[in-house]
Amino acid sequence: MVAVINYNAGNIRSVLYALERIGVAHELTSDHDRIRAADKVIFPGVGHAASTMAHLNESGLADVIRSLTQPVFGVCVGMQLLCSHSEEGDVDCLGIFPEQVRQFRPGPGEKVPHMGWNEIRLNDRAGWLSPEIDGQHCYYVHSYYVEPGPDTVATTNYCGVDFAAMMRRDNFYAAQFHPEKSAAAGERIIRDFLAV
Repeated sequence: MVAVINYNAGNIRSVLYALERIGVAHELTSDHDRIRAADKVIFPGVGHAASTMAHLNESGLADVIRSLTQPVFGVCVGMQLLCSHSEEGDVDCLGIFPEQVRQFRPGPGEKVPHMGWNEIRLNDRAGWLSPEIDGQHCYYVHSYYVEPGPDTVATTNYCGVDFAAMMRRDNFYAAQFHPEKSAAAGERIIRDFLAV
């Protein structure tokens, strides 16, 4: 069973639809015991880092997520909240990844949020991903990014900035883009996570 964490974030339904298309048993839940008992956990969402972290702390979900030992996949703001700190609301996050979340500062002619399709490049830490993912385009919607660090397994460039497209540390995996909206490449990435 895959538990999809239900909290005060948007865009969770698209993850559920993607799991339905793949044919994977899943449930949307905020129940601590159900999340801890799941085979895999997906931590998705779109939202504001500070308000979302406040909800996670108040509900006890922050401690639940930190305690998980099964594979966990953070998506979009879920990836950012797994980091140590975000400039969005100047908030301390879950601290799974030591990296910082920064705001894009666009130059002339550059637009933020970063919205649309962009190429991802795998590095030598991406052994859990299918090799054909390298060079594929995935779908992004974000105004903040994670600095590349030792946990980065794939990068993308926007506004002249290289940033972490995907990360992994121990049992925690993450993507800044939306794999559930990234066509065949995104489905392959979800399947790769489900196979770890």
